[in-house]
Amino acid sequence: MKKLLFLLFLLAPASVRADIRHDITSSVQLTVGAASTSSTRIPTTFSISGSGVDVTDGTTAGTLSAGTITSGVYSPGTIAATQNATSGESFSFSQSLITGDAVPTSAPTVGTVGNFSDQTSTKGGTAGSLAGSVTSASVISLTAGGENSTAIGSIKSSIQID
Repeated sequence: MKKLLFLLFLLAPASVRADIRHDITSSVQLTVGAASTSSTRIPTTFSISGSGVDVTDGTTAGTLSAGTITSGVYSPGTIAATQNATSGESFSFSQSLITGDAVPTSAPTVGTVGNFSDQTSTKGGTAGSLAGSVTSASVISLTAGGENSTAIGSIKSSIQID
């Protein structure tokens, strides 16, 4: 009898514990972009270097002009370089000028191009027929809008078994 009881105990179904979690998340994101302008004013840079040369601004040897500044833009003036080394000696001369942007007289108008070298301008968006929905059957429906608008639909389904 004890053997039969032991055999029945081994054949009895074991208790099972399981937690199941199922999540469904759906969303629609509709966005209409705002107008924006971003700009960076490029500065004027001037450099001159050399060896074995004499430089002049035309009035005094060995002197460089201070130049002029008009509307925030530097103009270095006329620079002349002459070799001061004797025959057969080496010399070098280098000059660089990057002309920058003029100082604006008023703030830029959004959506227009101003007087800056580095500028990005984005026109404001329009909703137009922008629309979106998600049904209970998990069907996403999106309708395009006007310029500078976005429509994003998503469905996330997750199952967790512990």
